[in-house]
Amino acid sequence: MKQFLRGFSRVAEAIAGGMLAAIFLTFLLQILLRYFFTPAGWTLELIGILWVWVIFFSCAFIVRERDHVKFDIIYLAVPNRVRRVFALIAAAAIAIGMLYTFLPTWDYIEWMKIRKTSTVRNPFTGNKIPLRDVFSIYAVFMLVVAARYAWLFFDVLRNGPPKTELELVVGYSVVDDHPRVDVPEDTDKNEKSE
Repeated sequence: MKQFLRGFSRVAEAIAGGMLAAIFLTFLLQILLRYFFTPAGWTLELIGILWVWVIFFSCAFIVRERDHVKFDIIYLAVPNRVRRVFALIAAAAIAIGMLYTFLPTWDYIEWMKIRKTSTVRNPFTGNKIPLRDVFSIYAVFMLVVAARYAWLFFDVLRNGPPKTELELVVGYSVVDDHPRVDVPEDTDKNEKSE
């Protein structure tokens, strides 16, 4: 299973990298067309579409939970039991929130099929692309994030809260296993004895 997930991760990274490369090449083409030929409006719209896909695709399939920006000052200052409660509440809130808002979001995405891109056309049919297809990646993102955080909820129940970066490096829980070491005890005594 780990080998499958590792392979899937590599493929997802390659897809996201391909989309970023397409954004860059389209941007270069846009500059070339603007200064040497006739400007093309489709380049701006294509870059926007690819950017939406890169963001939601990458957040769904590539970015790990520990890679997200967090404001965890309080989380890091409390014992493991409290961290467990915090992690369970956060994972449940995210999973439930994503699932609760999925159907209204999907209804809106489905409604977007009547609207089409302004200038970008499907290269195979020549038709303008329905905005439903453009924003469908957000529905995938919602389902994947809900599943990941539901998995995290049960993982926290079984194994406790995720290790912090410091715990991964040092190998033990700084708050629970050891007293504070940032302030030396008896600094006044040591100075007086010298």
